[in-house]
This record gives sequence, C-alpha cells and structure tokens, in this order.
Amino acid sequence: MRKTKDLVIAGLLATIMVVSKCALDGIPSVELVSLLIIVYALEFPKLALIAIYTYLLIYGALFGFGLWWFPQLYVWPALFFVVRAFRQANGVVVFALISALFGLFYGALYAISYVVVSGAAGAFAWWIAGIPFDVAHCVGNFFVVLLLLSPLRKAIARCKQLGIL
Repeated sequence: MRKTKDLVIAGLLATIMVVSKCALDGIPSVELVSLLIIVYALEFPKLALIAIYTYLLIYGALFGFGLWWFPQLYVWPALFFVVRAFRQANGVVVFALISALFGLFYGALYAISYVVVSGAAGAFAWWIAGIPFDVAHCVGNFFVVLLLLSPLRKAIARCKQLGIL
C-alpha cells in the first residue's frame, strides 16, 4: 500500500510542477518550480527526485526534447541536493537566499551543457547574454520563496496530519 501511495504522491508532485511551469511560461524568469523543489526536498525527500525527473519527462514530452531540455537533468536535481544539505537551517530567509542564488546562477549552470555544442566561447556568450534574465530569476525566486514557503509547508503538514499525504 505505501509504495502505491508514494507513487501517486510523486506523480501528484510532478503534475503540480508541470502545471505551475506551464501557467507561468509567458512571464520570463518567473517560475514556481524552484519553490516546489525546495518544498519537496524538505517535506518529501524520498519522493522529490522521482517527482523532479517525472516532471522533466512530462515537460519534455509536451515541449520537445531539444537542447534546452538536457541541462535540466542536472540543474533541477542540483537545487534538490543543495536544499538537502541545508535542511537543518531555520528560517525561510535561508531557503529564499538559496533560491535566489540558484536563480542568479541558473544560466551559468545551464551553459555548462552548451560547451559540448558551442564550445567554451559559445557557452560563455550564451550565459552572458542571459544575465538580465538570471537577475530577474534571482529576484523572483527570492520573493516567491519568502512569501510561499511557510504557507505551503504548513498546508503539507496539515495534510500529513489528516492522513491525506
């Protein structure tokens, strides 16, 4: 029973990421996936990576498995592992700062894979061209986590208490 329930929960977590990403795709550098990965890493550590890779498969199936997709295979899990390393931290501000730094360095992390296709100079140029978006991503992530992390964790705690999750 528990394995089935975990599989359903992981699928639900992935679906929430897909829906949130699609809902905000029209707003450059604004997303809830970073927040959700932080929440999942803290509240569902055993299911989070399953949810992340399921999200990536669904998102790739919806929008194609192009060059843009492959860096996400390591970028999103990297956030998960950083959050897990800081899981004992108290306070929302720590996770808001982690999310902000992730947003700021997202382009640099992403550009690593472009070295294979464009060489080091091409990857560097791609990263530099995206810095304004990374700055916006940084600011957006900071405020999204600052405002929504605590309410989401409280809602999840309540659902766990009621046996829903």
